[in-house]
Amino acid sequence: MLILIIVLIIFGAGKIPQLGEGLGKAIKGFKKSVNEADAIDVTPPPSETPDAPPSQVAQTQAAPTTAAPAQPVKQVKQG
Repeated sequence: MLILIIVLIIFGAGKIPQLGEGLGKAIKGFKKSVNEADAIDVTPPPSETPDAPPSQVAQTQAAPTTAAPAQPVKQVKQG
């Protein structure tokens, strides 16, 4: 009850129906998307070549094309 009074004070009586309508549409859209099958298939297609272990794949993707010297990070204490 207290929450409803606070919402009424903050948004005013004119905005509450609009807020309810927007919330209802959001809930309906969420329920619809949960119940439907995914329209986009994000699984990768099967490859004919043997896959590399995940650690090697991550290293090859993370490796930069040009190596720059690493600079130490300075930590500053605040307070």
